Amino acid sequence: MTPNGDYVALLGTKGGPAIRPGSTNPTSSLLSLANQTVIVDCGLGVTRGLVDQGMSLKDISLIFITHLHSDHYLELGPLLHTAWTAGLKTPVTIYGPEGLSRYCIHFFESMRDDIDLRIEDEGRPDLRDLVVVKAIHEGPFFDNGTLQVRGMLNEHPPLKESYALAFEAKGRRIVFSGDTAYLPALADFARNADLLIHEAMLREGIEALVARVGNGDDRLLKHLLRSHTTAADAARLARDANVKALALHHLIPSDDPDFQEEHWQRAVSSVFDGPLHVGRDGLVISI
Repeated sequence: MTPNGDYVALLGTKGGPAIRPGSTNPTSSLLSLANQTVIVDCGLGVTRGLVDQGMSLKDISLIFITHLHSDHYLELGPLLHTAWTAGLKTPVTIYGPEGLSRYCIHFFESMRDDIDLRIEDEGRPDLRDLVVVKAIHEGPFFDNGTLQVRGMLNEHPPLKESYALAFEAKGRRIVFSGDTAYLPALADFARNADLLIHEAMLREGIEALVARVGNGDDRLLKHLLRSHTTAADAARLARDANVKALALHHLIPSDDPDFQEEHWQRAVSSVFDGPLHVGRDGLVISI
């Protein structure tokens, strides 16, 4: 059960969409800041992750999708539909890159028979009328009088739109790197944050991960190396940004028994000496 007050719950901490026996779930997070509840990314498992944190799905109102890789939005539609069957009747606003509207339109179309039947047979409001999709852009793009959100384009090729997000309320600042190659400019974006939640990769575990996937070629390895950040570089960025604490998220690899928490700690400790949280599914970090 999540604590009262400000916190981040890392619901799914795995980098990449595949799951296997014993693996963690793909990326999703729950942020509670100044009584504002926000979902950041909706990888597979997000719905169960939210329920396990004690959240009532009918209270979902604000979702942010950092980029359009499946491990960050595959379960967005099912989350919305499940929340609706659990009693959702108030608007949900979703911020994301261009293309997210198309996903929602086609998801709702794929579920049209069920949605129409439940409206007619059960008297529910039309789910399609409750969901509004808006665009993320660089700089400030959300302000409801309590919570402010800023976006920054990061570097996650070949995608053109992939964002880091900074959430600010009541003097507290939480920054999500999103998926990105090492990007020194993020240090300014995350300057003095209370918590930086940064993706992380262990270089020594990558070849084994690619071999385990088994149905790609050397392009998968090249993608990982050019599009993600090592744990040591995430630590360097945290140090340069003077953040109060660092959380490693979207771990690559996250489900290899040869790599445990001490490997991540060792990669960070020689660079960043502040509080470190190594992501695991269900981890709650008080702010």
